[in-house]
Amino acid sequence: MNPTEATDKDLEIIADQLGREPRGVLAIAARDDAGIPLVVATAPRLDNGTPFPTTFYLTHPDAVKACSTLEAEHLMETMNAALGANEELAERYRKAHDQYLAEREKYGHVPEIVGVSAGGMPTRVKCLHALLGHALAAGPGVNPIGDWTIKVCAERGLWKAPAAHLAALETETESE
Repeated sequence: MNPTEATDKDLEIIADQLGREPRGVLAIAARDDAGIPLVVATAPRLDNGTPFPTTFYLTHPDAVKACSTLEAEHLMETMNAALGANEELAERYRKAHDQYLAEREKYGHVPEIVGVSAGGMPTRVKCLHALLGHALAAGPGVNPIGDWTIKVCAERGLWKAPAAHLAALETETESE
């Protein structure tokens, strides 16, 4: 994970992407191939004191729309069934949860959200936006459900992840 400092221009872009001022932005956790922010790393406690467990927040409108489409089509049901049927997948997902928590702890300790990651981890798939955000921030091979979401988006032409991420996923698939 290589977050980069959010510039004033990045914050303007993110505000435009979200249609509101971003809250708690600590860094840019992932960018697209043109350098546009895709995911922000967000403080685990917002300025107003509210605990905020979604450390890796997906901001890019095309990626958000793609996840919304997949959620509306109930892809999470297929993913949840796969988690229940495939112990290796479930174990990799639990490890993604642990990695998420470890990364968030680097930004600060918030007792109210200890053990709570995002997207339904570690036992279910609840929010593809959060899982895609984590996969992009963490890199290929860390969050299997987020990577699966990236693959489905690419296969269906809904949204295209950064080329390096897609290439790594293709290499991983070929070696399985």
